[in-house]
Amino acid sequence: MMGPVLAACLLIILSTAWISQANEALCKKDGGVCSCNNNKNSVDCSYKKLTAIPSNIPVETTELRLNFNSLSNPLPPKAFHHLSKLTYLSLGENQLQALPIGVFDQLVNLTDLRLNRNQLKSLPPGIFDKLTKLTFLQLTDNKLHSLPEGVFDKLTKLTRLHLLNNQLRNVPHGAFDSLSSISNVQLFGNPWDCTCNGIIYMAKWLKKKADEGLGGVDTAGCEKGGKAVLEITEKDAASDCVSPNTTTAIPIGTMTPASVIYDDIHEIKVPQENFQKFLGYQEPDHLPTQPQCLMSISGYLGLMMSLMLTSAAILYVFHFLKKA
Repeated sequence: MMGPVLAACLLIILSTAWISQANEALCKKDGGVCSCNNNKNSVDCSYKKLTAIPSNIPVETTELRLNFNSLSNPLPPKAFHHLSKLTYLSLGENQLQALPIGVFDQLVNLTDLRLNRNQLKSLPPGIFDKLTKLTFLQLTDNKLHSLPEGVFDKLTKLTRLHLLNNQLRNVPHGAFDSLSSISNVQLFGNPWDCTCNGIIYMAKWLKKKADEGLGGVDTAGCEKGGKAVLEITEKDAASDCVSPNTTTAIPIGTMTPASVIYDDIHEIKVPQENFQKFLGYQEPDHLPTQPQCLMSISGYLGLMMSLMLTSAAILYVFHFLKKA
């Protein structure tokens, strides 16, 4: 009976090796596209022309860089749900136009979130509500034209908020009231409308914070008139304007379909050129990110060898069982 036992052990070892190989394929040294350091706590997938987020990022990852890629919508709503240890996440310099509801909900340890230089036009209500440890939020160089009510209400530890170079004309009343730890806010590069009384809340808040020594507040200027927002008085902004910037609704064009949000199977289509990369027609640094294509040709051959050995081990077990 020792023969079947040894064969079973061989089968377990080979299966474990195969699973390990498949999981390791994220990292460049294992045939994947990303660089992994410090026992994979730091994963760098920047500058890789990725069109989708890799699905096998290690659960122990604390720092994840996905900046300077070609990520666009739709992002899977659960793309980061297994990465609760993340403290740093960079999604900057991509092509994101919207964020799915709940995409950051499991990142309860995140302290640094960078979404700069995308094409975000709006933010879903509650998108940052679970990020209670966040200290830096980077939203620079997007196309934000509105902020939902209470979008920063849970960010009591936030020290730096960068909203410069967007399309904001005002902010909801009370938008910054919960930012009790804020020390630097950058708001310039927006077309702040200082003719409507919707700007008064922001003007008073900025004036108060400027008196307290808050950095960056005096550079937020009105779209017209040449004044700084913090200099605006109720007399200056007497008009009761109706502005789409005050709405809390998400424009229909940027909403993620319910079928995408609530579908537990988030299959990402692989462009044809990615399969060509997998077959060796392009540089291995730009392999596609789907599990079936993450490994290099050498990794694929190794996988096939593992499968052959596993099949042989199974036949070996059956042979001895049949004799028994």
